[in-house]
Amino acid sequence: MILLARVNHLLVRVQKDFSEIGIEPDWTFHSEFLFKILLAILAGFFIGIEREYKGKDAGLKTNMLVSAGSCAYVILSLQFLGSEFTDVTRVLSQVVTGIGFLGAGVILKREDTIHGLTTAATVWCSAAAGCIAALYMITNLMLFTAAVVAVNIIFGLLDKKI
Repeated sequence: MILLARVNHLLVRVQKDFSEIGIEPDWTFHSEFLFKILLAILAGFFIGIEREYKGKDAGLKTNMLVSAGSCAYVILSLQFLGSEFTDVTRVLSQVVTGIGFLGAGVILKREDTIHGLTTAATVWCSAAAGCIAALYMITNLMLFTAAVVAVNIIFGLLDKKI
């Protein structure tokens, strides 16, 4: 409930009849949309640069695109906030489900070991960063992104020593 109140407060959009969405072209420029997408891309960049540096399958581009795509889907769902018979939180759950399939593509079993779990989890975190950016939770996005990068770097180093 608090999340919906926050989204309602932060969402800036033209009020129109929901039955008209998508029928007529909307040529208006929404700076909030652009800024949220750029925030998501930036978060995906910081998360992905560490993966790229380590030469992982899902690197810079993948994490940036996953973050931007997640952000766009959540922004689109927020257009229906307040309409009857609509649950905008369903899109968040579908992002998680969809990213699960993408993450499964980087997990490989070789002999007695499994590779790609951390990369899959990182892609999942990039999707979460995109969702956070879509909700304009900038401080939370910065903290979350820093935490993901720190976990990958610190525990990557510890993993090599153990």
